[in-house]
Amino acid sequence: MDEIDVLPTVELEPRDPQLGINQVVDLWIRSHGSQGTQRAYTKALRYFGEDMATDPQTAAQALLGGKRAATALVLAWRSKLQETKAPNTVNSRVAALRSFVRFAGSLGLVDYSLEVPNVKSRPYRDTRGPGRRGFQDLLKSTSDRRDRAILWLLYGCALRCHEVTTLDVGDLDLDGGSLFIVGKGHNGEKTAITLPAPVVSALRGWIDERGDQPGALFVNRDRARKGDGRLGNRSVRRLLRRLGSFCGVSTSPHGLRHTAITEALDATSGDLRAVQRFSRHVDVRTLQIYDDSREDLGGKVAALVAGAADLDG
Repeated sequence: MDEIDVLPTVELEPRDPQLGINQVVDLWIRSHGSQGTQRAYTKALRYFGEDMATDPQTAAQALLGGKRAATALVLAWRSKLQETKAPNTVNSRVAALRSFVRFAGSLGLVDYSLEVPNVKSRPYRDTRGPGRRGFQDLLKSTSDRRDRAILWLLYGCALRCHEVTTLDVGDLDLDGGSLFIVGKGHNGEKTAITLPAPVVSALRGWIDERGDQPGALFVNRDRARKGDGRLGNRSVRRLLRRLGSFCGVSTSPHGLRHTAITEALDATSGDLRAVQRFSRHVDVRTLQIYDDSREDLGGKVAALVAGAADLDG
């Protein structure tokens, strides 16, 4: 992206001479128990720095330069993000900056909050995903045990991508048919979910190949990668694009989750409470969007209204 030139980058010293900006950023990131939130906020600050043509720490320091300057800077960034990013992405990145300034205030470094509102989100445009047939085609396109286990978790358990990639071998209880995941909004705490038989079978196949040694459940086979080799969210998205190119299915990890939830509503005749337990949505009203899309209630009413007024009918 082009450099944001609304305000120059400023370099300030925090009010507490014993606390440098690197420490403030590190404390802020570690104050969030959820690993998913930590990663999201770290990335948001990095992207903010990149768009200012500077490093994350200097960009963070600019947010401590006064309420008016910080607000103008983030408003300009929000506007730039809206040109290429979805509303939810824009809002999550701006929320990260609001969180940082709020944290800095708790340390006595600033006496203001960052009052930059979210942009209006668009409703789900596609809650159906690739459909059951699309999922089956993806399965048929690979015999790789790791990839099939990932597909089954995304569809058979409606897991979010980060819920898959943060799994460790120790989270599995295949004999008991359960799995412990760090769900969205659970602040790092793991919750147990029950695994259906096809998912257990797929996971057993992968463990037979991987081995049951501790560590990340899904690893990246690129030996050049450092660390524990854990498969990342981006790699999972690439995996689905690659498999989809073989069978003509275009989808994403969340697309498979959409399909699973829609299938669950069909299987339960629209039992929102039951499907809420399956999808782990905090608010059951979110599922009403899926249900309305599944039933096409608006289309049915439109047909009734138009039919009643059709002079040729």
